[in-house]
Amino acid sequence: MTSRSFTRSLAVISLVFLMPLSAAIQAQTATAADATPRTPNGKPDLQGVWTSGTLTDLERPEEYAGRAFLTDEDVAALERTAAEEKAISLSQNFVEATDANGAPLAQDGVGTYNPQYFDGGTRIAPSKRTSLIVDPPDGRIPYLEGTHRYQRKYGAPPYDSHVDLDTGERCLGDGPLETLWFGYNPNHQIVQTDNHVVILHEMFRERRIIPINAGAHGDTAIRQWNGDIRGRWEGDTLVVESTNFSDRWQSDRFNEVWRAPSDTLHLVERFTRLDAEMLLYQVTITDPAKFSSPWTVETYLTTNQAAAGVSQGPIYEFACHEGNYGGRNILSGARATERIANTASR
Repeated sequence: MTSRSFTRSLAVISLVFLMPLSAAIQAQTATAADATPRTPNGKPDLQGVWTSGTLTDLERPEEYAGRAFLTDEDVAALERTAAEEKAISLSQNFVEATDANGAPLAQDGVGTYNPQYFDGGTRIAPSKRTSLIVDPPDGRIPYLEGTHRYQRKYGAPPYDSHVDLDTGERCLGDGPLETLWFGYNPNHQIVQTDNHVVILHEMFRERRIIPINAGAHGDTAIRQWNGDIRGRWEGDTLVVESTNFSDRWQSDRFNEVWRAPSDTLHLVERFTRLDAEMLLYQVTITDPAKFSSPWTVETYLTTNQAAAGVSQGPIYEFACHEGNYGGRNILSGARATERIANTASR
């Protein structure tokens, strides 16, 4: 999306293709007193394939207003209900349902992806919070007054041209916070050297190259989809600060308002490895053009994909089919809707 220098492109390719070698060289080590896996240079080893799939909502649901945490009974009930609903959804998708007389029943799912494509997870976050947002205390996104969260919805018209399609429909990405992508392709592979950390997100196959101790941010006139990224270690926590985001989100139509950056967006992410299978991820989002105050999200990533209830294995290619035929079909569908409306008005 944003142009990069040839040298930097080569660096990305090298890091991605050397993932297995890098992982082998930087074998995880730990002492009995410190269970944190570490690289040979003593830094926490963040490498691996992590998943952010969780049943915990980003914003606190209304039924939990005023409650920051769930009880053990709440957690058990939510996880049981989610498992039952997923089993029913999958059985209806793979097995043709019939009535008492053996006649096929109509199947749900038109207009969305089939349930086997979703990796929503099966567990509430270990913190047992009622929302992943930990600040503000009400667990809600602090939109500026008059700013509606659905200013731009996924799949919203007008569809008069291919440029009316949002960035997700055009396979360009959904904004800078792919780490907070839940339910669909929620996996992330981290590769680490002494000077860089690279995060390969399954969603849109985004690659974020994080230079460590690389100095000040670049010229503010140079804007990027994922911002100008700088990383540093604060103790055992990797702190990643991003500025200089593209201010074209409104014209380029990001599909969800809270992910869409403005030219004042400032992200501070924190990655803390807790043990062999768990990584704590925190991000503070500051954007005075959109929010009345900064807000902070806290979630957990795990390498134990089976326990998280998501698909096992490496991150495969993200082949965005919308880019193959989605645009044409959306535009042709809009024309068909117009013809029906015109016929009805005669």
